[in-house]
Amino acid sequence: MGKLDHKVAVITGGARGLGQAMAVSFAKEGATVIAADMSELTYTEKNVFGYHLNITDVDAVKAFFDEVVAKYGKIDILVNNAGITKDSMTRKMTDEQWDAVINVNLKGVFNMTRLIGPLMEVNGYGSIINISSVVGVFGNIGQANYAATKAGVLGLTKTWAKEFARKGANVRVNAIAPGYTMTDMLKSVPQDLLDDFAKLTMLKRLGQPEEIASVALFLASDDASYITGQTICVDGGMRL
Repeated sequence: MGKLDHKVAVITGGARGLGQAMAVSFAKEGATVIAADMSELTYTEKNVFGYHLNITDVDAVKAFFDEVVAKYGKIDILVNNAGITKDSMTRKMTDEQWDAVINVNLKGVFNMTRLIGPLMEVNGYGSIINISSVVGVFGNIGQANYAATKAGVLGLTKTWAKEFARKGANVRVNAIAPGYTMTDMLKSVPQDLLDDFAKLTMLKRLGQPEEIASVALFLASDDASYITGQTICVDGGMRL
């Protein structure tokens, strides 16, 4: 028996990195996974299904929601993972940089959850996992837009944990705040900077996507049945 047998999971940003690691992990534990992304998805797991989706497009999100519910009848797990960066010092940040990050990282999370959260509430069960960042906890130079969205996600997590369980539904909402993790986002970063990032952690190394996925699996499963409204930092003891 898998930890997520008979569960239907939606993961945004599922094409690569953390999203891909989570999709694979969930599928191995028995879930049917719909991995939504703007990029092409390639999976060997038979129970992972790709869906091309722009989470900033309200109509597209509604069509996606309707299609998934019509096919499976429910959504048990939602992982709001999709995110982008457009870094710049505040004095140089353009409206385009600000708006793009806000739209994907914050509005996109809202667009998905405003439909799936109430469905979980009606069905009486669900787990929502919001992927934040240590930058949302500590802030970071040159990432005002990104930090604002990831801090906003933490506020949404607290709010939704209260909203969707207020009538007695077993709907849990939690956040994961990863530290620097070796995804595609870091592959273009020079090695000397990666070494500096590693030195900021107590464990003196960067994280791997599978280490974030294991925490997401825990939160998605009944192993975390009494955990809600929490933020789990998976950052090797990072000190920014």
